[in-house]
Amino acid sequence: MTYDEGLDAAIQKLHDEGRYRTFIDIERERGNFPHAVWTRPDGGQQPVTVWCGNDYLGMGQHPDVLAAMHEALDAVGAGSGGTRNISGTTVYHKRLEAELADLHQKEAALLFTSAYIANDATLSTLPKLFPGLIIYSDALNHASMIEGVRRNGGAKRIFRHNDVAHLRELLEADDPKAPKVIAFESIYSMDGDFGPIEEICDLADEFNALTYIDEVHAVGMYGPRGAGVAERDRLMHRLDIINGTLAKAYGVMGGYIAASAKMCDAIRSYAPGFIFTTSLTPSVAAGATASVRHLKTDQSLRDAQQAQARILKARLKGLGLPLIDHGSHIVPVHVGNPVHCKMMSDALLTDHGIYVQPINFPTVPRGTERLRFTPSPVHGPDEMDKLVHALDALWSHCALNRAEIPA
Repeated sequence: MTYDEGLDAAIQKLHDEGRYRTFIDIERERGNFPHAVWTRPDGGQQPVTVWCGNDYLGMGQHPDVLAAMHEALDAVGAGSGGTRNISGTTVYHKRLEAELADLHQKEAALLFTSAYIANDATLSTLPKLFPGLIIYSDALNHASMIEGVRRNGGAKRIFRHNDVAHLRELLEADDPKAPKVIAFESIYSMDGDFGPIEEICDLADEFNALTYIDEVHAVGMYGPRGAGVAERDRLMHRLDIINGTLAKAYGVMGGYIAASAKMCDAIRSYAPGFIFTTSLTPSVAAGATASVRHLKTDQSLRDAQQAQARILKARLKGLGLPLIDHGSHIVPVHVGNPVHCKMMSDALLTDHGIYVQPINFPTVPRGTERLRFTPSPVHGPDEMDKLVHALDALWSHCALNRAEIPA
């Protein structure tokens, strides 16, 4: 077999399984989110409404964010100039880290180019800091956490999703003197369910373990100042390392950890993913700072988004669609077949001007393929009516099951 034949076989396998991913050419319209323009394969253009974006609150279009980015761009130019250790640390990066430390009520924060890198770099570095470390990881943790745990070369234990009893069994079976960290999420983005934060913190106290929580889908969205589910539940002080993103509710890009000053200093000093990566551009850091600062005081956007999610869920349940509802802002509709999932996504786009990407394996297990909707405060009643009516018609056309799936 030639190398080209090997590539052809690998790509064909995805086509055969109905899970080949295509990128849609979308151009967002400034000040008009969630509306965008889709460039079709034939070169024509069609207006669409984006229903699968992670810019949950529309902050990527907020005047404060745009103004901060323009100001930084005009003041210092485009690039950061290098890694944080060489020339890539600026006043904009330091301001953002201070803003994030304050958000999570921690001594310090450490900025990365993405939350994926923050997870991977931090979790893979912890065993260098604590020899003999055992990491206990939830079975449904994000790929970035899995990769960090896999690469660290240390011991790992996988506990069943949100199963605190199983976690206890694993902790009890290990050397009580071994250093330990429990890694989990506050909101699991594919089903929209919540992690048992308080129960895990109780176990961590009992077994002298560190806690590492991924709040990527919760920062900006929950809590009085948008610090996440841990803030909402008054548990931030019990978490040792908090991972978050600037690319979802905050509408820009980048990731971070918030922790003690010593922890951030150690990760900064030992993590290759931090040391050898060019830092975020100053304009991005400035925009993220403005977004974090704004959402610390603007509860109205969070309330409006939650209301939109509740309305959409109620309407889809009224149609008898198999909705997964755990009470979060994420709205997954279970299709259960990759071909049907892609077919519905394509039909929504071409026939109805609704953009939602199919979620297939390996993002979710086979047989649980879904369409995942992310309503925002700026999705109006007309957009929601159009979506609900289109889903109702397509579900009937595809002869899909309308029975409710188990929660």
